[in-house]
Amino acid sequence: LSKEFSSTSSTTAVGTVTSRVTRNGNAVVEKDLFNHEDLAGDRGMIDDIFDETYQEKKGPKPPLQYVWRNIILMSLLHLGAIFALTLIPSAKIQTLAWAILCFLLNALGITAGSHRLWSHRSYKATLPLRIFLTIANSMAFQNDIYEWVRDHRVHHKFSETDADPHNAMRGFFFSHIGWLLVRKHPDVIEKGQKLDLSDIKADKVVMFQRRYYKPSVVLLCFTLPTVVPWYFWDESIVISFFIPAILRYTIGLNATWLVNSAAHMFGNRPYDQNINPRENPLVSLGALGEGFHNYHHTFPYDYSTSEFGWRFNLTTAFIDLMCLLGLASDRKKVSKEVILARKMRTGDGSHKSG
Repeated sequence: LSKEFSSTSSTTAVGTVTSRVTRNGNAVVEKDLFNHEDLAGDRGMIDDIFDETYQEKKGPKPPLQYVWRNIILMSLLHLGAIFALTLIPSAKIQTLAWAILCFLLNALGITAGSHRLWSHRSYKATLPLRIFLTIANSMAFQNDIYEWVRDHRVHHKFSETDADPHNAMRGFFFSHIGWLLVRKHPDVIEKGQKLDLSDIKADKVVMFQRRYYKPSVVLLCFTLPTVVPWYFWDESIVISFFIPAILRYTIGLNATWLVNSAAHMFGNRPYDQNINPRENPLVSLGALGEGFHNYHHTFPYDYSTSEFGWRFNLTTAFIDLMCLLGLASDRKKVSKEVILARKMRTGDGSHKSG
């Protein structure tokens, strides 16, 4: 059963609520602050909760330092993906189906794996499921789980500030891909080094992946997707490489990046109008349920990242299936009472129209 956080008057099952005025980007925010020890619950971490004490350093911003290797590689990757689009009419139906399957697997490695399981510890997974999600995560090739979790927790803890790796206040392009093409802001590095990542270091599966990440990516992100259609149904090696490997990988990257960019800029804010992240169903379609971003930043510990269950949220359906099979447990879920109270107090009113 899902573990619900219910609310009665001014207290909840995860701790006493107090109100405090804080600053998130350029917005002054009045937030509910839970007792941190209670909010951590059995997740064992609190570093995805916004830190209201952070202050950006005064003075000029550090100059941009371009990472030319990343700029060249990302340019070549996207040119390869454009070429792959021209090959689709020539591809066998099995190859297209295989590419879609690979996309779904690599997406789950991010959404159900590095995001909901490891970054937020919003549910628990058995060893076989953790191994599966780690394999899928290597297929996604978006940094190893340890680095992904570190950057994502910093993103939540210092959202829309200089310490946010893909700070949306710096524009769409920066929050989408630009942050990967330049050196990190010093505050991102500083705050990332201070996070408590002991729970991740204690996971032997995660640390095994970190140790062998490069060969795992070569095998799972590029070699396996290419070899299967070429070997099993005599697809041409060019199509086998450019569609299930290059095009699938590029689409997977951009689906994740849209959560950082579009879901921080376009959509309504029914849960908290004072923070930047938005509800964006189109992003949820492409990112398997990760576009309900105003909800997610308001309640980062909810395993579903949404109050709507399986709607536009294949990852939630996957986690529920894993629980049914006994491979996952202890899903954290916010109660309807707490959600409604938050909507009424800090939302933009859009929930009234559905």
